[in-house]
Amino acid sequence: MVAEGLVSLDWWGREEWNLLFAVVVIVVGWYAGKVLVRVLGRRVARRFQRPSVSRTILRALRVGSLLVGVFAAMGFLGLGLGDLVLSVTVFSAVLGLVLAPIVGSVINGVFVLADQPYEIGDLVEITDTGERGFVEDITLRYTKVFTLDNTFLVVPNGTMRERDIINYSAEDERTRLSLKIGVTYEGDLDEARRLIETAAGEVDDVISGGPGVRIGSARYPAKPTCYIDEYGDSSVNLTLRYWAREPYKLLSVRSKVQEKVWEKLSETDSVNIAYPHRHLVFDDTSERPDPTVSDRER
Repeated sequence: MVAEGLVSLDWWGREEWNLLFAVVVIVVGWYAGKVLVRVLGRRVARRFQRPSVSRTILRALRVGSLLVGVFAAMGFLGLGLGDLVLSVTVFSAVLGLVLAPIVGSVINGVFVLADQPYEIGDLVEITDTGERGFVEDITLRYTKVFTLDNTFLVVPNGTMRERDIINYSAEDERTRLSLKIGVTYEGDLDEARRLIETAAGEVDDVISGGPGVRIGSARYPAKPTCYIDEYGDSSVNLTLRYWAREPYKLLSVRSKVQEKVWEKLSETDSVNIAYPHRHLVFDDTSERPDPTVSDRER
């Protein structure tokens, strides 16, 4: 009886030690992943210029180190690779509907990293919602955007690839803006155009001159240029086009340009900003009541 009890205690002791070793190996694998990221982080960043790719590789190193620890722990617990494959197969069959969107997001994440529509740090805009912000992180499952309203927007990569995205920071950060201004027919049109162009050029964040900006095979003036857009009913409609140096404060730049234009046009008497005029004409028949309408209806 005593011998059987000793054997039983010894067997249970081995199981507990194996479980302890398995936990220790998993913790070591997790910590080794952190060490690998710390040691190889700069080398990977220098080798791959894109932050999104380098971050993905470092995450893969961390996950791979943890998986090695998990496989080693399975050896201590007496679980083979066949048991793991069987478990994964059953688990996938049961939770296939749950895993399918995740797998789809991972595949779309690979396409996002390969197509390079945007990069970490780029200023982007989601056209269907109007949300604008900086790309904070790109993973295999989602893209995180830090909006200009100081909020985080996390969008799955599958949804991100289906949307129209405007990238303000791609290759050339210069962004062209426009401003429509109506002036009176009685004013000096040439003077109005000159003052508007001068006003926009005095804003620090606006490109005031230099070589033309090339877009594809076309080249556009770099300095602010005011065009005659159309002859409206109450005004001559002008369109000012100018280039902002950086896309990060477009609303502020637009406001400064409009402030300068208002200031310049207010200093001269030869140019006036137009506003709609309406002339109402009444004749004798305007006050004559319709005989077919009764007094109650009137």
